[in-house]
Amino acid sequence: MPRFAANLTLLFREYAFLERFGAAARAGFQGVECLFPYAWPAPELAARLRDAGLSQVLFNAPAGDWDAGERGIACMPGRQDEFRRGLERALEYAEALECPRVHCLAGIPPAELESQQAWDTLAENLRWAARQLGRAGRRLLVEPINSRVDMPGYLLDDVARARDLVRQLDEPNVRLQFDLYHVGVMEGDPEPWLRQLLPMIDHVQCADYPGRHEPGTGQLPLAQCFRLLDEKGYSGWVGAEYHPLGSTSEGLGWWPGAK
Repeated sequence: MPRFAANLTLLFREYAFLERFGAAARAGFQGVECLFPYAWPAPELAARLRDAGLSQVLFNAPAGDWDAGERGIACMPGRQDEFRRGLERALEYAEALECPRVHCLAGIPPAELESQQAWDTLAENLRWAARQLGRAGRRLLVEPINSRVDMPGYLLDDVARARDLVRQLDEPNVRLQFDLYHVGVMEGDPEPWLRQLLPMIDHVQCADYPGRHEPGTGQLPLAQCFRLLDEKGYSGWVGAEYHPLGSTSEGLGWWPGAK
């Protein structure tokens, strides 16, 4: 089995957020990820990681007004300064938490915005972000997120377009974040794409479909994908980013590494 990291935004929700680090370590995880760390002081999060013996492996750059429905601003013309301020804040947290990867959400463009303008703005912002992160020894991740269930209207919902964006940017520290769930929602079977794109993938995430619950609760061939990662010598992390059906600890039977 690959190395799994617990997504602390979704898992162990029976605990307050800061208590989830210890819960993840007790369950057997050695790495964690989250959507956004910014509600807590970076030194406090760093202490929690250190005390639990965990590595922070991924989080997202600020994504605009999440509560109002924004899912990233990287594709939004006129908001480049806000995007850059957010990326600088993400870099501060990445350095404090010794996190090697930052994902930037593309966003849901307004209906009146021409698709090519949104794409050009996205590429411009991500190229700038990649160079800032690269100077600090960090990587920028690009992720296709499904627009059928979770984020209607999301600009970067297609795995082929995400691949093309990585190639277009052509920056050495820009890699693909491959979520088996999101690709499964859009494509059906994620394994062919996983096999094809593995050389450019720096982080994998998983949840089953339908439902976005534990592996084994839906119809995606996740066990087969995990075996493929092992066969190909994938050395990165797989983020467990799903909604547990019950308590997180009780639902870890899918993972041989659970304690």
